[in-house]
Amino acid sequence: MVLKSQDLKENDKIITLFTEKLGKISAVAKGAKKSKNKFMSLSLPFCYGSYVVFKGKNLYTLNEGEITKSFQSLLNDLETLSYASYVCELIDIALVEEESNGQLFKEFITVFYLMEKRVIDIELLIHAFEIKLLYHSGYYMQLENCVICKSPINTSDYINLQYLGGVCKECGKAHSMKISFSTYNSLKYLIRTSIENVYKLSLSNESKAEMSKLLSYVISDSFGRKPKSLETYNFLKGVGINE
Repeated sequence: MVLKSQDLKENDKIITLFTEKLGKISAVAKGAKKSKNKFMSLSLPFCYGSYVVFKGKNLYTLNEGEITKSFQSLLNDLETLSYASYVCELIDIALVEEESNGQLFKEFITVFYLMEKRVIDIELLIHAFEIKLLYHSGYYMQLENCVICKSPINTSDYINLQYLGGVCKECGKAHSMKISFSTYNSLKYLIRTSIENVYKLSLSNESKAEMSKLLSYVISDSFGRKPKSLETYNFLKGVGINE
């Protein structure tokens, strides 16, 4: 899948690909800026397909490819464009070059198919992917036991941000973010449920807002960068222009 592309010299592009076997790689697509060049369509954002690349000294070089699914329909709507760009940005900031993560790749592609079909509330879908991204990147959120004393807990209204998990009543609220019981239980559900089955969950606007605030903090803290792809969309949505 093409995560992003940037111009290189007069006619070429560098495309960042997320691959099942090689992880995230950067490849030169020679002549991709020319309208009749065979690499032009292969270098478009969100294109998913088979790519043949050769590794050079610093970068890969794209030799040929075939598009399986272009997902260009996501570009026609500000909401899907923003969220698709956000998901790509998450992969870009979470993975280092050539760090293979096959299971995350499958979750990533599934999100694009579900976004295109619009069969799941898109905010819920994105939060589910954020949780899967954290899990597959080694940032597991412990919600079954208190992260301080390790005692079992059914639910909690605080997430400890230092140790990334729920805390029991006895262990206090230091370094924690308050959330509702409903949001806590929804997080537990999303952690153990496949992306395809998250449609079974219904989230209130309040829970979506709490989850967004929590996951935004955890992602920025875990990966050292704050994704920017949703900033314009959230601004427009916040002032009502998008409604």
